[in-house]
Amino acid sequence: MTIAFDGTEYCGFQVQKNGVSVAEKIQDAIETVTGERSDIKGCSRTDAGVHAEKFCVSFFTDSTLSDRNLQKALDANLPKDIAAVSCVTVDDDFHARYSCKGKKYRYRIWNGESKNPFDKRAMWYKKPLDVEKMREAAERIVGKKDFRAFMASGSNITDTVRTVFECNVEKYDEYVEITVSADGFLYNMVRIIVGTLIAVSEGKILPRDIDKIIEKGDRADAGVTVPACGLFLNEVYYD
Repeated sequence: MTIAFDGTEYCGFQVQKNGVSVAEKIQDAIETVTGERSDIKGCSRTDAGVHAEKFCVSFFTDSTLSDRNLQKALDANLPKDIAAVSCVTVDDDFHARYSCKGKKYRYRIWNGESKNPFDKRAMWYKKPLDVEKMREAAERIVGKKDFRAFMASGSNITDTVRTVFECNVEKYDEYVEITVSADGFLYNMVRIIVGTLIAVSEGKILPRDIDKIIEKGDRADAGVTVPACGLFLNEVYYD
């Protein structure tokens, strides 16, 4: 099942004891429609406040509803900030997370002098951003590299090599959007990349310094971790 959700009010995708999760609401809807409390698998473990335009969930069901009717029934039983976009019957060995070949994330920045009260799904940064310098730095992110400098401190992941397919910076009116696609992501990787590109705009890091940061692999050399509110899982890739 492909879903879209606004993560503002949720503690993340995974079921947790400390708050309401996106997965819990999906399980509630599946149980209402099919009578089954299905164990669902998500394509990513998004943090609290992170959104998704295309997020894949896999689960088993004995329901005899067609894919289209199942999608409509689930969508009708989900809260207004979660949508069931489509349902597709797949082979039994499909897994939303482990069958995934890559993802694309998008980070939105409201780059206006005053805050935007109508958009809580973007980070507000009021100083004018130097998009050209950010683009120059973003080009150095692309490729197969060890991205341990762009991983949250305390993460226990040891294989930190990832292939970034694209890292683009675009400006639309008062918005600046950073798009990153890769074969996989480390914890907080996109949010740290964005924080690093902002540091480049501020002149704290030179575009050419990105190479040194990646080579050294020290989290302290990269930029801050920007807030979750502007992050969207934009697309998920499968064979």
